[in-house]
Amino acid sequence: MRLLSASFRDFRNLEQVELPLGERTSVAVGENGQGKTNLLEGLYLLSTLKPLRASKLSELVRFGATSSRVSGRFLLQGAEREIAVELSLTADGRALRQAYVDGKAAASLDEYFGGVSVVAFTPDDLSVVKGGPEGRRSFLDRSVFNRAPAYLEEARQYQRALKSRNRLLKDNASAAHLVAWDETVAKLGARLWVRRRTFVAELAPRARAAFERIGRTPMAASYDYLPEHLDISTFALSELELESKLRALLDQRLARDLERGFTSAGPHADDLELSLGGKSARSFASQGQARALVLAWKVAEIENLLAATGLLPLLLLDDVSSELDPERNAFLMSYLHDSGAQVFLTTTDASLVAKAAGEGARWFSVRAGRVEQAAKPAAAG
Repeated sequence: MRLLSASFRDFRNLEQVELPLGERTSVAVGENGQGKTNLLEGLYLLSTLKPLRASKLSELVRFGATSSRVSGRFLLQGAEREIAVELSLTADGRALRQAYVDGKAAASLDEYFGGVSVVAFTPDDLSVVKGGPEGRRSFLDRSVFNRAPAYLEEARQYQRALKSRNRLLKDNASAAHLVAWDETVAKLGARLWVRRRTFVAELAPRARAAFERIGRTPMAASYDYLPEHLDISTFALSELELESKLRALLDQRLARDLERGFTSAGPHADDLELSLGGKSARSFASQGQARALVLAWKVAEIENLLAATGLLPLLLLDDVSSELDPERNAFLMSYLHDSGAQVFLTTTDASLVAKAAGEGARWFSVRAGRVEQAAKPAAAG
């Protein structure tokens, strides 16, 4: 898989940008706030139909515009195809999303993605170990989606059902009115549990092995996912049995949920447990060790996708080199150089990514939303 070129119209502060990508590496260089991260976010939206950092799709439309579009030409198994995503603002400020394949509205998610996958690495990722569970759930869900694109729609359906149930709880609805949504939340929640469980079981051994190469510590890393209100034996049950367990949890916790006005059990309330030497990494890991845990996860994600699909994903890195210590940054740059994957990097300091960029890289200068091709900076020599 290779992204040949991308175009952006009215995306964030990018009014009109054409971006011819390098065969292996492309580097966007610019000061903070100029728009280089917007290029990366646009590529992520194109590859996943989801925002990377924005909380709402409407935030991606350039101020003063009513719509936005990102498109890209991909080379997939020897054939070219173009995919695009358009965002159109409604009168009430929401953004409607439409995906296209070769100029026609995509008939399904399978048709749209068709072998396209991406792994993104941002400074926000480096903080997930020490942050709250919401950040770790998002971190996990992005990885699950990369492995199983159907997860995108499954997660959307679950969130819609959860929102409806929470609305009834806030209105102090009777149990009879909640029954239908209890069944839906339990069914969809069990599906998400199985997706997450399967993915973590698949990825964790690779992540542990990667951490051994990166961590610079004899302590072993652990990556575990266990729903807060289930024990290990229960979580190993079939999807249908998990559906029954979640339905029972919703019944058991109904009084509490009515009092608080939200659903307290389900995939939305869980956490990804990261440990070091058997202790919680959130409490005991140093900043360097925490970042090594995240870096190992990303390396494992790349290797897992290659093993599962035979294709390397597009790698997006948003100025992470400036956040890593020199030794771990050297590991990351060397890994990227040797991986064979196509990489898009953003940086404020070209010298930090020189090794990963290599001789055939394409360099871009980004300033005030304008993007221009540039010569290889002297700092990268």
